[in-house]
Amino acid sequence: MIAGYSIVFWIAVCLFWLSAVIIFYSYLLFPAVISLLSSGRRIESEFYEPGDVNLPKVSLLIAVFNEEEVIEQKIKSIYKTCYPVGKMEVLIGSDNSTDRTNEILGNLKNKYPNLGFFPFNQRRGKGNVVNDLFEKSTGDIVLLTDANVMLEAATIYELVKYFKDAEIGLVDTQMVNTNMHPSGISHQEKAYISREVKIKQHESVLWGTMMGPFGGCFAIRRELYSPVPKNFLVDDFFINMKVLEQGYRCINNLNAIVYEDISNNLKDEFTRKVRISTGNFQNLRKFSHMLWFKTKGLSFCFISHKALRWIGPFFLVLAYLTNIYLAFFSKSYFYVFVFHSLLLLLPLLDIFLKKNQIHIKLLRFITHFYSMNLALLIGFFKSLNKIESNVWKPTQRNQA
Repeated sequence: MIAGYSIVFWIAVCLFWLSAVIIFYSYLLFPAVISLLSSGRRIESEFYEPGDVNLPKVSLLIAVFNEEEVIEQKIKSIYKTCYPVGKMEVLIGSDNSTDRTNEILGNLKNKYPNLGFFPFNQRRGKGNVVNDLFEKSTGDIVLLTDANVMLEAATIYELVKYFKDAEIGLVDTQMVNTNMHPSGISHQEKAYISREVKIKQHESVLWGTMMGPFGGCFAIRRELYSPVPKNFLVDDFFINMKVLEQGYRCINNLNAIVYEDISNNLKDEFTRKVRISTGNFQNLRKFSHMLWFKTKGLSFCFISHKALRWIGPFFLVLAYLTNIYLAFFSKSYFYVFVFHSLLLLLPLLDIFLKKNQIHIKLLRFITHFYSMNLALLIGFFKSLNKIESNVWKPTQRNQA
């Protein structure tokens, strides 16, 4: 009988279930709770009407590196929007590109009004390029966007309209993913992103405490922009948290739609997520004081949506290690251990089947989940080392 076991056994039981509850809470219970709380609600705010003569000037800042495949399409998507051309400027910084990016931008500069092109001769990373572009900008609203993210006709207006409300400091877009393939992780990545969009929308309508834009396209009040530290790897979350720290609201506008070619290659996406995870822990240290912030809803969202998710791999490891111990003393925990071990082996099965051109979505979701958590674990340990720069390598475009 279990009653006869030692205190070590009971400590292991507590640690196992604590880990399981935290993982369950972060991935399932928190999203369900916040969805229930925000049910039937929408963002209540003043906003500019279309065509309002008082629409603010917008500066679009784009840091690029070797984007010859998409940069012309990107510029065209900007100038096809309905936002008044006279009330926007487009500033592009090339981070020492080595392909035809600079040549293409040089030609486009002569074609489009208010397009500024700045070719930098030293590779320094996105955050540093954006900081430089910000200093050259003059807009009341600063819109940060990536070269591979395409805009709809109303995107810029939908991003800007809520800034009529003095309490709103940052507005994010809704990312629509394209180029789906069953051969990789595009469906799983899209499901993850769509779920994140919903959570951020719930945070927006409840308290204006959206936990970070996706980074591909978002807007911020000029006076609230904080220069990104030269060694920070996740600039969008840093900028977002600095806005919240100053007492302003950060929201997601589902009507501000943009399109991005989604990642499909697990290896490339894993490398990207390791980099993002490393940056996540930089931000967690930087904004640890905000885990206990008095602003309504802020600490709740930061802890539940981000902090617990980021340290989730440690609870996954703890749950498995305590399960191994408990399996020696309890038949019930032995069966749980067998199931637990099978789950961990399923990504290997998925890899084997993939090599034989067999793609099972459920298996790929499990692979995606464990790979993301492994990336977080690696990112944590990488963040303990000194990080000198935020130089990045863009994910390959148009993956098959």
